Amino acid sequence: MSHLRNALADYLTLRRALGYKMDKAERLLGQFAAFAEDRGETHVRTETALAWATLPAGAAAIWTSRRLAEVRLFARHLRTLDQRTEVPPADLLPAKTRRATPYLYTPQEIAALMQATAILRGSHVQATYRTLIGLLAATGMRIGEAIALDRDDFDADSGILTIRHGKFDKARALPLHPTTVAALDAYLRRDDRPRPAGMPTLLISSRGKRLGYGTVHWVFHKLLHHCAIVPRSAACRPRIHDLRHSFAVSTIADDYRAGDPGSRLAILSTYLGHADPGDTYWYLSAAPELLTLAGERLERHLAGDA
Repeated sequence: MSHLRNALADYLTLRRALGYKMDKAERLLGQFAAFAEDRGETHVRTETALAWATLPAGAAAIWTSRRLAEVRLFARHLRTLDQRTEVPPADLLPAKTRRATPYLYTPQEIAALMQATAILRGSHVQATYRTLIGLLAATGMRIGEAIALDRDDFDADSGILTIRHGKFDKARALPLHPTTVAALDAYLRRDDRPRPAGMPTLLISSRGKRLGYGTVHWVFHKLLHHCAIVPRSAACRPRIHDLRHSFAVSTIADDYRAGDPGSRLAILSTYLGHADPGDTYWYLSAAPELLTLAGERLERHLAGDA
């Protein structure tokens, strides 16, 4: 292995030990290392990093900025070990990142997506995606967490679903609504459930394997098209991750209507697996409905009624 490859392997091991998954970083930095090696280089150089980051020609600014940012983090680590490493300046290829505007699904749209699974081939495939969509809508878990679930992570007797490897490798237990417990239990008892190919996965493909991240997104887009669920604007496009946003916003809105919006925010933050409660508070600004409810509560408070 080359000097850069060895350094990259050590860097990835260190970052993963700190809780970062590093899958995308490994792919991008592996490409950068190959690019630098083709140039006969053994250390990170700003000129080379810039040349690689701006590939292909005409790429979006957010893409080139992300690529260079990964090299910058890697270079900062290497610089502490080898002063010959050049760290690309922070103001090189800047790009302001913006959160995507969440598409908040209505209960009717979620029901339609679950019913639309009937267009998929195979009764168990239909049941798997119907269960997946329902689970995401009912718990707000991340798609990666859902497809990583094993059968033993679900305890029907206690109504608890355990996520063992969430973001930053943190585990958490999710109490489920009785209807969700019943749906999961019925799914696991289906006669047409494929035999798992060496893994006890909960949501299983027709081949007995864990669902693939890319495949799930492809199927979800197919269901969106069938249900005629289209973008509300160029910045607000329906995604499977927006089922998580919809769950969070709906929960906070229910608290506002009950008259105690702060009662469950800390619990919701833990339930969603947020490391920083500020990530949960962001949902307050993500939906016009929540802003309206918050404004109305503020007006009552100022009027002395709250």
